[in-house]
Amino acid sequence: MHLVPNRPAPALTFPMLSGKPFDLARRRPRSFTQIIVYRGLHCPICKSYLKGFDARFSEFEERGVETVAVSTDTREAAEQSVASWGLERLPVGYGLAIETARSWGLYISSAIREEEPPLFAEPGLFLVHPDARLYWATAQSMPFTRPSVSDLLQALDFILAKKYPARGAA
Repeated sequence: MHLVPNRPAPALTFPMLSGKPFDLARRRPRSFTQIIVYRGLHCPICKSYLKGFDARFSEFEERGVETVAVSTDTREAAEQSVASWGLERLPVGYGLAIETARSWGLYISSAIREEEPPLFAEPGLFLVHPDARLYWATAQSMPFTRPSVSDLLQALDFILAKKYPARGAA
């Protein structure tokens, strides 16, 4: 599926460890909803990546960006990720359906190691306007080389200061 900036993002709902389900259609951030899709508990790169977002969570809040992370993992695996990775502020969801991941343009992989789930979504990062129009999308077919937290914060400063429009919709 090919997502197009400035068009409505696909529906997105999933359970959260906090108990209150995430529903993109109900989000009303000041600037953006940031959705971080991570591969799951089995991914050591995800651990360091999410720890970076957790450590700088308030900097996204200051910019009016509501951030959430989600994977196709079970509740138990997501709970283990939060506990063993030391995530304290980053809201974490679980149970992202494979078909929903596909509708968001995410790549789906099959397990190649015993500790991996049979199917899971590869990484993605999305910024969505308060009215649920897509602003920014990145989907990766490999676990490596994701947008850095520092680069994202710098980009957000530029985007917000310059009222920079979404790109890629032509």
